[in-house]
Amino acid sequence: MTPYPTKLDRDAFVARFGAIYEHSAWVAEAVFDTTEVGVSAEGLAETMQAVVDAASTDVQLELLRAHPDLAGRLALAALTAHSQAEQKGAGLDQCTADELAEFQALNARYLERFGFPFIFAVRGYHRTDILQAFRQRVEHDRETEFQTALHQVHRIARLRLEALAHA
Repeated sequence: MTPYPTKLDRDAFVARFGAIYEHSAWVAEAVFDTTEVGVSAEGLAETMQAVVDAASTDVQLELLRAHPDLAGRLALAALTAHSQAEQKGAGLDQCTADELAEFQALNARYLERFGFPFIFAVRGYHRTDILQAFRQRVEHDRETEFQTALHQVHRIARLRLEALAHA
């Protein structure tokens, strides 16, 4: 795996890694001073995860709320480039009418119950697998689901960093 970053100034670093955590460039900004030249994707992922894990619950909640609904009310065109590619890759842009209706109902129920959108690292999964996980996770208690959502956010970040390393 290609190591990075090479010598990037702060602005270039944030431009390259600021979208790893959805709409949360603060993560890249926080790790800039602690990241070594030549760090691996895995090393950068661990550092970024540590920053998020050390953040307050309120800041973590803001991070979760920055994520889009899956196959939800937001059109794929309104998503970030990362989210759009990830959702299309899982076939979420090809839902049947019944699947889309169920995703929308689950999105609404989940958001009302937990106060943040359902987050699932979709790469490598088909929309039917995601829908099944959604049905199960909407039944979790809030703390379990908060931790599960953070775990999924970290998985998404790792996958994005790996993709950048291979680009």
